[in-house]
Amino acid sequence: MEEDIDTRKINNSFLRDHSYATEADIISTVEFNHTGELLATGDKGGRVVIFQREQESKNQVHRRGEYNVYSTFQSHEPEFDYLKSLEIEEKINKIRWLPQQNATYFLLSTNDKTVKLWKVSERDKRPEGYNLKDEEGRLRDPATITTLRVPVLRPMDLMVEATPRRVFANAHTYHINSISVNSDYETYMSADDLRINLWNFEITNQSFNIVDIKPANMEELTEVITAAEFHPHHCNTFVYSSSKGTIRLCDMRASALCDRHTKFFEEPEDPSNRSFFSEIISSISDVKFSHSGRYIMTRDYLTVKVWDLNMENRPIETYQVHDYLRSKLCSLYENDCIFDKFECVWNGSDSVIMTGSYNNFFRMFDRNTKRDVTLEASRENSKPRAILKPRKVCVGGKRRKDEISVDSLDFSKKILHTAWHPSENIIAVAGVQITYIYSRTRLTRWTSYYLIISHTEY
Repeated sequence: MEEDIDTRKINNSFLRDHSYATEADIISTVEFNHTGELLATGDKGGRVVIFQREQESKNQVHRRGEYNVYSTFQSHEPEFDYLKSLEIEEKINKIRWLPQQNATYFLLSTNDKTVKLWKVSERDKRPEGYNLKDEEGRLRDPATITTLRVPVLRPMDLMVEATPRRVFANAHTYHINSISVNSDYETYMSADDLRINLWNFEITNQSFNIVDIKPANMEELTEVITAAEFHPHHCNTFVYSSSKGTIRLCDMRASALCDRHTKFFEEPEDPSNRSFFSEIISSISDVKFSHSGRYIMTRDYLTVKVWDLNMENRPIETYQVHDYLRSKLCSLYENDCIFDKFECVWNGSDSVIMTGSYNNFFRMFDRNTKRDVTLEASRENSKPRAILKPRKVCVGGKRRKDEISVDSLDFSKKILHTAWHPSENIIAVAGVQITYIYSRTRLTRWTSYYLIISHTEY
């Protein structure tokens, strides 16, 4: 009975039924900070919820790794563009952490139009003993002040404050899809459908346009920017992907406007696989540099590809995520699922790749052993230290007991957003309204941390 209660506990509260959740509670991004001690999640309601990892206890060693609520704040509010008569959603598109320099944390969050720099800090002391104010904060009559007091700091309950330090606005005509912090930690870039801008953290009223693919005549538009990221070590290099399935590597030392790429990565299309959906499913939804900076990983609708920076004509590795959906592309097009944008992520050593799929499945590929596994994130297998069982999808013929038919997949349940701890085998995968956290001892043995995060609680 006690264990059943523990499985329902979430940071000293209870997970509400899905009927209480609204569209604003749909999780839109997840991101570990550089140490992995904090996990930030954003949702369609413009909220950011930060979770902090519990410190190890001598009495409860198994609790090490549990993430509890650290801070929650409203990052963006809905706005209205009166010039274009358009509503600007408050949805958090991306969150990026800055490396921690002291006890204070900094992160970037963005919606469709505005990027904000947030400072998250702790306060456990308050000043008391002002000369010109009484204990309630009201101004005192100077005539009544006869002695000079030295203010002192008194202990108080720990308070975590999130304050906006910078607001970077009015630089994007189209919807922002990516933000990336540069390795110099002085600049970052923001990318929308047609342009990429470079910002300095200290300057909010001016940005530099480094990529502009907008044609003079919009009827000649053939592709859009889908994702962009800085190189992890070289501050002059960045990469961006397009809806045509191409990747461009740019060097800012070559010119101020990087319309001419340094390298161009594209895989020739197999004519035998050409179909009405070819262009849609080849659109890249995410691009990530490896931690070493040697490789680029891209995710399109059906596959994850790994590219070597020294080889542009084809990827060195291609992993089929859910090839069994090729026969379902027509129905996926009709229900708009074919336009879903799945993210991908490396583990800390760049040896394993993770990405999401439908039916709350997520896939992992070991680059060294070439093994892969399909796991399911669900409330049923989120009990403390419960081991996730590998899942298999049956395409046709006889279905085994532990398999699920491709016709039974629930396309309303999808893992679009994923994150991997920078140094440990701890992952966070975001369902529609819930984030699940797991740890592992090997590729196929993942254990639930019995943490289920629902933004309806905060």
